[in-house]
Amino acid sequence: MLLAGIFPPITTPFYPDGGVYYKKLEQNVEHYSKTPVAGIVVLGSTGEAIMLSDEERRQVLKIARQACAPNKVLIAGTAGESAAETLRLTVFAAELGYDVALVRTPFYYRRQMLPPNILTFYRTVADQSPLPVMIYSVPVFTAYDMPAELVIELAEHPNIIGIKESGGDVGKVRRMAEGTKHVRRTAAVTETFAALTPRMLEASQVVPAETNGELVPLAALAGKSASEHRDSAARLRAPGSGEVKIKTRRKEVGFQISVGAAQQLDPSLAAGAVGAILAFACPAPTACYEVYAAWKERDSELARIKQDRIAAAATRVSGELGIPALKYAMDLNGYYGGPSRLPLLPLTADQKNEVEQLMRNIRN
Repeated sequence: MLLAGIFPPITTPFYPDGGVYYKKLEQNVEHYSKTPVAGIVVLGSTGEAIMLSDEERRQVLKIARQACAPNKVLIAGTAGESAAETLRLTVFAAELGYDVALVRTPFYYRRQMLPPNILTFYRTVADQSPLPVMIYSVPVFTAYDMPAELVIELAEHPNIIGIKESGGDVGKVRRMAEGTKHVRRTAAVTETFAALTPRMLEASQVVPAETNGELVPLAALAGKSASEHRDSAARLRAPGSGEVKIKTRRKEVGFQISVGAAQQLDPSLAAGAVGAILAFACPAPTACYEVYAAWKERDSELARIKQDRIAAAATRVSGELGIPALKYAMDLNGYYGGPSRLPLLPLTADQKNEVEQLMRNIRN
């Protein structure tokens, strides 16, 4: 599974009374689907997943899945404090057609989160998960910073395909990238080297030629095939339109590192990250993508300019003021942000004015 690019970890919209506003969730996902982001993350930290009931989480996953364009990678936050609860939600996400499971580090029994606990937890989840697994390290919320050495050890597992590293430590990103260079994996991609998933194949009715009409297995699309950079002819069958030949390819991807700090995006990419899951991409997906695009084109000067453009706003809005500020910034940029759930409080008038000033030159 290719994880390169920018992914907004979408917010969960609420009515003023605290109920989930599913219609606005659908509209937001449709809006993100029209931007240049590589995909979306549902039920991440920015989605207030920890504030939702189990039934609400399942309904949010279902609505987002239905509204998302088929050419976007769908990542489901499926973390629970136990391996059993994590697997239950992961299986549900797989049944809906999600592409990847994002699994946060357990943290409640923090003193017992020693290396054997973490290694056993992730290996157990990855062994049984029907989806490729991304580790999610977010010390700002969990107060547990997963050591790079554990990440490097877990990268050996064939069903653990990457990590979202939200600590903002560029040095750690570099250590993980260096320590996982030996991991050799490939992922199925389109002819233009964009991500390709089983859900995308099903939606477009793409039938790879060498499979005699069968869809590519999930394992192959997750990067577990031994073949590298192999082109394969495929046919697109559309009612009444005959057969249109397309090409699928294989791309070497290795262990993929995504970061979570928009204000450190450019240096993190230079340190070895392949993309980012950015809270700041919720109100400003295109502005975040422009940093990534400039880096991808090896235009370091433009990447620095684009990074400087968002740095102050990303630091203050997403890093300090948090979800209520992100939601207000979304309201300013044409998305539905709305209220958060208690104990998160609305912004004050002064804080709203500050967000308005920070976002004034960042419009989509």
